[in-house]
Amino acid sequence: MSAPWLSVIMPTYNGATFLESALASVLAQRERDFEIVAVDDGSTDATLDILRAYRDRLRMTIVEQEHGGNWVRNTNHGMSLASGQYLGWLHQDDLWGPDRLAKLKGLTSRWPDAPLILHPAWFIDAEGNRLGLWRGSLPRRTGRVPSRQVVSRLLIQDFVAASAPIFRAGALADVGRMDEELWSLADWDWWLRLAALGPPVYHPVPLSSFRLHLSSQTCIRIDRADDLVRQYGVLVTRHVDPWEQSAPDGRCVGRAAKFSYRLNVALMQFVARQPVGWLALFGEFLRLGPAGWYVFFRDSQIVKRCLCRMRAGYMKAAADRRPSPLRSRRSLPDDAPGILGEPLVDVRRG
Repeated sequence: MSAPWLSVIMPTYNGATFLESALASVLAQRERDFEIVAVDDGSTDATLDILRAYRDRLRMTIVEQEHGGNWVRNTNHGMSLASGQYLGWLHQDDLWGPDRLAKLKGLTSRWPDAPLILHPAWFIDAEGNRLGLWRGSLPRRTGRVPSRQVVSRLLIQDFVAASAPIFRAGALADVGRMDEELWSLADWDWWLRLAALGPPVYHPVPLSSFRLHLSSQTCIRIDRADDLVRQYGVLVTRHVDPWEQSAPDGRCVGRAAKFSYRLNVALMQFVARQPVGWLALFGEFLRLGPAGWYVFFRDSQIVKRCLCRMRAGYMKAAADRRPSPLRSRRSLPDDAPGILGEPLVDVRRG
């Protein structure tokens, strides 16, 4: 078969709950010039059965391997097997919007040399309800955006949903593989490297959905704050420190970025019920000054992120407290979730 326009890398592990919805959103696309490379990490549920059921309807390669627990390694392996001109990811719990691929293919035809093409994504909850829009503070028009503008925004906070971008396959030779030691921040590091290659293309209309739910990897690992601090240190060394030394706004962006990272860790510690030095953090925030406050609030989108997660918590709590048609309200167990439900958090995005 001829090489496809796009290779879609799909790392899977025990994703039966949401996987069929993700694949159905792919099957609904009008554009068909793509392949899926699914790399399964030793699933023990119905994940492989679902993948095989779609193999007759989609051009798909399924790689089965023993459980290793590293989605980054599996994604790297999938990218090494891809044959498309462009690459993108689809996580097992995310969704594509209608005609997403047709719209992206049009953008690659218009800007064939762009190393990276971005668009916003919807936050959705476990039931698929929209919680909010995840977008960067970039121009609200379709077109190229200067690399320095995209990188400076990305230094503060990762505004890129993993399943949203596509990138030229040739970029792999320029930036190398994703860092498999960064279990939480590998994609953030990856977008920063790709954005530095040349002006990305930004399409301001959301074309995919990013799901917030309690069984996601970043939720399961909320007790690993120490390792998250190490990973943020890698981002600082690779990206923030060089920016501080070379960019006109380097000092302001660098300080705002480091504060944003420490706040993300503090939120993770708070959800994990670990000690948080809120007073020291507040003092650091005050030292940012007006210029730093502006950059932080513009690019971290901290208010939007927290509101989306609060809404997800309330919606989950409401669903949990709603009586089932098959049992009365009184039959709920005594330890059913309270009004806030269980905590929802993505450590990369606070």
